[in-house]
Amino acid sequence: MIPLAVRKDILILVTQAHTDGAPFYKIAPIVGCCTRTLKRWQANEQDKRTQRINFEPTNKLSQEEREQLISVANNESYKNLSSHQIVPKLADKGIYLASESTFYRVLKEHKQLTHRHKQKEGSRHKPTPLVASEPNQIYSWDITYLPTTVQGVFYYLYLFMDIYSRKIVGWQIYTKQSSELASEVIKDKCLTKINDIKLD
Repeated sequence: MIPLAVRKDILILVTQAHTDGAPFYKIAPIVGCCTRTLKRWQANEQDKRTQRINFEPTNKLSQEEREQLISVANNESYKNLSSHQIVPKLADKGIYLASESTFYRVLKEHKQLTHRHKQKEGSRHKPTPLVASEPNQIYSWDITYLPTTVQGVFYYLYLFMDIYSRKIVGWQIYTKQSSELASEVIKDKCLTKINDIKLD
């Protein structure tokens, strides 16, 4: 609210501006209030609106009640429950401390809303690394796009590599991607390996 002394000074300036021809609807935004307020000031009327200054609800929890609420929320039986679960459980026992919204608000003020539920400890399973001690034990494979002279058209390079020696052990180029074609490259490599063994 604007103090009475300041209001009188504003009203003098407003009256002068209005007398000089300025309408109230243009003066009001400059002053920072509405046209109705300026007219009420001129008529010396009192503001009849009720003021709620430092209003406190009659059922506000006392400090002792708030401490009891926090104590119950941190009890072994309720420490992993949210406010929406605690209140019904207490009601089943014939106990009423506060509403769910009040429980929520007090827990929030004490920063006890997060991670109230039971949670498993995070576990990270690192995949078992594949280790080769000599050639031809483990192969790695991939499909690589090979651009052509036609935009949007590609060939596909199926390439297999020995992870021990980093040697390319097999490859084929096809016009499409499929697991069947990949298996054909593997079969071809296996047959080649068998023939090499027979020759030896």
